[in-house]
Amino acid sequence: MLTVFCSPSRYVQGKNATDALADEMAKFGWSGKVMIIACKSAAKLLSDTWQSNLPKAGFTVLIEKFSGECSTSEIDRLTQIAAAQKVSVVVGAGGGKVLDTSRAVAARLDLPAVNCPTVASSDAPCSALSVVYRENGEFDQYFFYKRNPDLVLVDTAVIAQAPPRLLVAGMGDALATWFEADTVINARKRNQLGGGTTISARALARLCHETLMNDGLAALNSVRKKAVTPALERLVEANTLLSGLGFESGGLAIAHSVHNGLTTLPETHHYLHGEKVAFGLLVQLVAEGKPSSLIAEIMQFCSQVGLPISLAQLGVKDHSRESLQGVAVRASAPGETAHNEPFAVDADLLLDAIMAADALGSQFAA
Repeated sequence: MLTVFCSPSRYVQGKNATDALADEMAKFGWSGKVMIIACKSAAKLLSDTWQSNLPKAGFTVLIEKFSGECSTSEIDRLTQIAAAQKVSVVVGAGGGKVLDTSRAVAARLDLPAVNCPTVASSDAPCSALSVVYRENGEFDQYFFYKRNPDLVLVDTAVIAQAPPRLLVAGMGDALATWFEADTVINARKRNQLGGGTTISARALARLCHETLMNDGLAALNSVRKKAVTPALERLVEANTLLSGLGFESGGLAIAHSVHNGLTTLPETHHYLHGEKVAFGLLVQLVAEGKPSSLIAEIMQFCSQVGLPISLAQLGVKDHSRESLQGVAVRASAPGETAHNEPFAVDADLLLDAIMAADALGSQFAA
């Protein structure tokens, strides 16, 4: 098995980085019409800057509002607009679902893809895949692309203005990175690119975890004060770049499969990707038989920053085996990353691990 590593062509991060977007795009030699797919808050916050700076670099700006769900219908709608408008570059601005959608549009039309996350809520910005949902919010499928985004530009001044919960959700997504990559490596399974994991990806995944442990709480306090600090800069890099490279070139396991399973419960649809992944990580650690001390350490971190460690904290009221059976079945479906574990995984195993993890989390929270 060949080892495979991938990454964005260019990653730019810093306070007021949006001011440099036009210059960064011009470095690629691009020109023409730029379609910016933006969520409502991103458009409100950044439209004036886009409209002022991009035309100076020779770009025409077209801003399209994102509907709220990364679904095939939304991807279809925006692809049709981009094709009709003959755009030359697709920019996504907002959270993970916006960026997943903009990458899908760019891939369909074979156009350059630029990601401008306005929150550090997931590791989506750097990846060559999109998580696609059904209109009702249930996980549908992954879309894989032939290349990663051409440019990822992260404005930490913008991220500092976002609700703290979004940064915390990004920590939940990033928290699973090292543990899932370590599992894939030890099991000698394939990463998200279909190859083996390089020592670079392993080191980045490990650094992601260390940064979370060292800077997570301080970065959260910075966002609570809407302040850009060195701790926030490091944590944003961990949530966005380190986690993005670590999960894709490292691999995924039970934690993300449990996330996908949890989306079958309507009451979890109001919770963020990283919040569900955090609980999924507890399930993974239980299923793998990890030491109680390690599980307690992860639960302690989650509790400090506000990540859920029980089903109740994800809005799930019915904790019976019967009601959770569908979660376990979906999480263990053929092709799910749960099968990257070094042991056979089925719905019964995952259901037991979900029940046990919920009991541990509920007891810890109490």
